[in-house]
Amino acid sequence: MKKLEGKIAIITGGNSGIGRATAELFCKEGAKVVIASRRSEKNNETVNEITSQGGEIMAIMADVSKKDDCKKIVDETIKKYGHIDVLVNNAGIADKHMPINLCTEEWYEYVCMVDQFSVFYMTKYVLEYMEREGKGSIVNISSIGSQGVAGISYSAAKAAVNSMTKNVALQYSPTEIRCNAVAPGPTPTPLNAAEQFKQFNQEFAAACAKHIDVELPEAQASDQAEAILFFASDASRAITGQILYVDHGTTLY
Repeated sequence: MKKLEGKIAIITGGNSGIGRATAELFCKEGAKVVIASRRSEKNNETVNEITSQGGEIMAIMADVSKKDDCKKIVDETIKKYGHIDVLVNNAGIADKHMPINLCTEEWYEYVCMVDQFSVFYMTKYVLEYMEREGKGSIVNISSIGSQGVAGISYSAAKAAVNSMTKNVALQYSPTEIRCNAVAPGPTPTPLNAAEQFKQFNQEFAAACAKHIDVELPEAQASDQAEAILFFASDASRAITGQILYVDHGTTLY
């Protein structure tokens, strides 16, 4: 039997990088997947490709930094499928490694809205339905940046994601609702492609790199997807409140 046979899963930011790899894997494992992202062209491309492979997937145009859009994602999923078994809070943006003295208030707020507040909104709205079923799995995508080795806004947002993961897990530990996080290390995705890295603050990025092992191999999006699948599936039914670093040991000191 497939690991997610018959389960309904929402994946935010599911049209590229780790989100897309996760959507493909979930469909192969029998899930019906809903992806949510702002880019309609990429949404359609992802849906068409996965559908051609035999998967069942639909896309919702949404900006997860807006609470009304988050509610729309949940409402439309419930309207189509009636319940939600898995939520993967994957949507996020990089913060260009801006240190605090160069980070504007507006940029800090925007990064936190996308990378932190969206996790709060999506989790809150999904839990309303998971509570009725008494079961479900929430997987938050954190980062090794949660240890402070990124820009100020990204580091703060991902550290908050770790704490929210543990907090939600604590609340629902008497039930079959679980909440865990996967914290990717360096992984080739559109967020950290060469053209994106040129926009990073190079001086602070170099300072951060001194505190991680940059010589180790990069994990791939498929490696992150496998870790997410583990937390989404019943194979991890006794595990909650955990942060799993998928980074080839990059952050081992």
